[in-house]
Amino acid sequence: MSDAPFLLFGFMMNVPGHLCAGLWRHPQDQAHRYTELGYWTNIAQQLDRAGFDALFIADALGQLDVWQHKPDAALRLATQMPVNDPLLLVSAMAAVTQHLGFGITVSTTYEQPYLLARKFTTLDHLSNGRIAWNVVTSMLDSAARNLGLTQQIPHDERYDRAQEFLDVTGKLWEGSWEEDAVRRDKQNSVYSDPAKVHAIQHTGRWYQVPDAHLSEPSPQRTPVLFQAGTSSRGAQFAARNAEVIFLGGITPQAIAQDIQRIRQLAAAEGREAASLRFVTAITVITAESDEAAHAKYRDYQHYISEEAALALFSAWTGIDWSLEDLDTPLAFRETDACRSALASLTRIDDQKLWTLRDAARYIGIGGLHPLLIGGPASIADQLEQFAVESGVDGFNLAWAISPGSFEDFIQHVMPVLRSRGRVRVTPPQAVTLRERLFGQPRLTADHPAARFRRR
Repeated sequence: MSDAPFLLFGFMMNVPGHLCAGLWRHPQDQAHRYTELGYWTNIAQQLDRAGFDALFIADALGQLDVWQHKPDAALRLATQMPVNDPLLLVSAMAAVTQHLGFGITVSTTYEQPYLLARKFTTLDHLSNGRIAWNVVTSMLDSAARNLGLTQQIPHDERYDRAQEFLDVTGKLWEGSWEEDAVRRDKQNSVYSDPAKVHAIQHTGRWYQVPDAHLSEPSPQRTPVLFQAGTSSRGAQFAARNAEVIFLGGITPQAIAQDIQRIRQLAAAEGREAASLRFVTAITVITAESDEAAHAKYRDYQHYISEEAALALFSAWTGIDWSLEDLDTPLAFRETDACRSALASLTRIDDQKLWTLRDAARYIGIGGLHPLLIGGPASIADQLEQFAVESGVDGFNLAWAISPGSFEDFIQHVMPVLRSRGRVRVTPPQAVTLRERLFGQPRLTADHPAARFRRR
């Protein structure tokens, strides 16, 4: 990690409660307005004006019903339920912002690449190239039951299927339409040249896509590719495909190990390992002073719901923790859910044996990610120290209360980061998200999807 500006993303989900178990009950929290378009456009405008690079929107398909084998707790306590589609928010937010990018989580497990390619191309056009795709695989049995399967696809097979999915979208985005296929020649009645629009002729294990991409190329062609996965198979997938990798983890040392491992895997894939960017989620509680920030944290703690936190933890790990005593020591178990969720807690501190009760209290504000508390200079110092120790390039800022956590960070911390050169200078003219993050609008030549380009 150099002294370069951080990548700064707002981190949200189209829900009343994301990584803050029970805090929707706080009198200042407005996340219950998640069904109102004005709630989203207001936050997007605040992040845009403040200099954030993107709004990263998480998603999940299926009810959170691992805890007690039913969704009751998640429904009652707004534990990432109810949940609305993130994709449909973006056009409105793009229309009222100039520079902010949008990272949208869409699962490869239940989508079709031919249809999803058109959706992302459309959004990339409408946003003038400010779109990213957070590529995930779905891990909830409840999603599988409602989307045509009896149970979820096994962990490693999900990634094998996702790889073919990205091969298909890569062919559609990068290889189907030549650079000069679109003519817009009114005089000769030629909008696009059929000779320069090519069928991709994909025949694979999971997908058969013989024809050409439905949409003409957008400013970025391929959206910026985000990915989150640190299991053995997930790390391989990220190293091959991702441009920005979203890492879980609580300690900078654990995150540093994951970064080193993924860079080595990327180099083995023939990619320029140094070009990958890494971010982690954080929750920041800040105010005008350290004392005021800690007082705010103590106030927030009164609203934590341990049951909501454990309903989240059960969904993430695929383990019904309601069957365990709260003083049960945590140990890693192999599951088909999110393996990194349990691993991140079990390796948090070699000197401490974490219990289920400890996990619930920690998850209550910020989930399985770092929680930073302090005044403006203190938070800036903590962010810089975390970046030095972990090697991350930036942060996904999650909320404790919404939109208050974003407003506090913008008011108190952003001026300090800006004075230290840690906030990216916004260009006077609009640029694509990939140009903002990497200095160029297209995938680099070493990315595997680049091989599909027409020479």
